[in-house]
Amino acid sequence: MNTETKRVLVTGGAVRIGRAVCLAFAEAGARIVIHCHNSVIPAEKLLAALPGSGHQLQTCDLNSAAETADFLSRCGQIDILINNAAVYRRGDFPDESDSEVSRQMQVNFLAPLSLMKQFAAQELENGCIINFLDQEVAKATETLNSYAVSKRALRDATLIAARRLAPKIRVNAVAPGPVLPPAGLKGPGMRKILGKVPLGGQIPLPDITAACLFLVQNDSLTGQIIYVDGGQHLIQAGT
Repeated sequence: MNTETKRVLVTGGAVRIGRAVCLAFAEAGARIVIHCHNSVIPAEKLLAALPGSGHQLQTCDLNSAAETADFLSRCGQIDILINNAAVYRRGDFPDESDSEVSRQMQVNFLAPLSLMKQFAAQELENGCIINFLDQEVAKATETLNSYAVSKRALRDATLIAARRLAPKIRVNAVAPGPVLPPAGLKGPGMRKILGKVPLGGQIPLPDITAACLFLVQNDSLTGQIIYVDGGQHLIQAGT
């Protein structure tokens, strides 16, 4: 797919990886719809900084099933959907409240699933979806928490949708490793994680955005998960 003039919705597009993805696709000639919830000010600054024209900003609380249910109708036709928005909390299921479990499952899995259904309902002749996963989906984990479960559910939905939405819509995923440290993992915590990455370093944002562009621009790819993680998914838990 040629990205020139295509409309790309990036959920969680105002900050971190989402921001980099918005910039990369705008530089490739696409028209960007930046989604945000609380990060309105960073989103407005990004909107003003994007190269090209025809970009817009849309807000939506993805933790609200009702608000998410008609989000695409407010965005207009979308050619490329990038489900990047996520919430992350460390811990095991016994330590998580029901509201924390519900929030991570809703934002990380149920909202992307709803957006994929809305995207498919547009009846495009040529569409593309990219779901952001986590390298952890490739291996067994020592912890059982709603974040891990939500990302595994989205992985499975990606593979099922790739089959069922073909040939008009391609569905792929990117599974990053340590790109940007989550809150509380800067310094020693981040160094400990990087020590278990085979390639030994933090993942540059351009490597993530290059993978996204590759998945969109190669019309033969669907049902693929690209692990942009320095080989981290090869290391099993506890090793």
